[in-house]
Amino acid sequence: MPKAIIGHAFGPPETYALHDFDPGPPGEGQLRVAIKAAGISYVDVLTARGEYQFKPPLPFIPGSEYAGVIEAIGPGVAGFAIGERVYGTGMGGILAEVGNFAAANVSRVPAGMSLETAAVFSVNYLTAWHALADRARARAGEVLLVLGAAGGTGFAAIEVGKHLGLKVIASASSADKRAVALAGGADAAVDSGAADWREAVKAANGGKPIDIVFDGVGGEATERAFRTLGYDGRHLVVGFPAGIPALKTNLALLKSASLVGVHVRHAGMERPDLLAEGRKRIAEMAESGLVRPAIAGRYAMADYVRAMDQAFSGKAAGRILMVMG
Repeated sequence: MPKAIIGHAFGPPETYALHDFDPGPPGEGQLRVAIKAAGISYVDVLTARGEYQFKPPLPFIPGSEYAGVIEAIGPGVAGFAIGERVYGTGMGGILAEVGNFAAANVSRVPAGMSLETAAVFSVNYLTAWHALADRARARAGEVLLVLGAAGGTGFAAIEVGKHLGLKVIASASSADKRAVALAGGADAAVDSGAADWREAVKAANGGKPIDIVFDGVGGEATERAFRTLGYDGRHLVVGFPAGIPALKTNLALLKSASLVGVHVRHAGMERPDLLAEGRKRIAEMAESGLVRPAIAGRYAMADYVRAMDQAFSGKAAGRILMVMG
């Protein structure tokens, strides 16, 4: 019998347990996928704890992105074949050995891409593309400052930013994380905990102000990063694991800069055309070998508590991966 990590109440990883789980045959418009690898993110664990901005129904199987192999095809589905390698996303139901997923949300794994890479690329890279291309309207030659640069979306922002022709300055809290960011293509890396952080950012950009801030951190980092912006600067709010900051609006006025929200799920409801284009663009990047997400740790299903704890800690230099089987 296939297994899944299931919680009958929200809480820390210890609240969940490994249970037998078989979702049955795929329904109308669905594919049954044998999941081979799944990404675990901070938001996945936050949702499992019942602390995210919405609570899914119980019992709950955590996770939001996966890669695997098609086992069965439901009625009304065309264009797929049993045995094909695919990846996709969902709001739960992922940390399992098998699942039924809407075919509309499933894509083929690009040739040359491993299932492990496919399991941790789509959400982060689509977020980074939507943030930089759609919300910031980034132009080649501009300068991008990435906070939390070794995190999933931060690292994706580095690679997407370079693909868009931006100069990228990475900010991260440890030497290991800064090394990961530089290996991902960042032009410079600064210590996010340094007392002279603003001076270091300025020096990394030749004394000039920043055009775009990619902020997946929040907390105290937000205001000091906003202060690095120049005229027509855009500060992208992607997440705030360090806390929801309070930003003085006079800063936006004095700098003629903008605070820009990035909410992929909302964009999918309001502007599905933008996300469809974004998915196409990141797929093209993947097919060209331009997507190389950093993996910080690989865990078996039985070791899910440690995997989820590491993803939630914010200390990992790269993504956390669960490998099934």
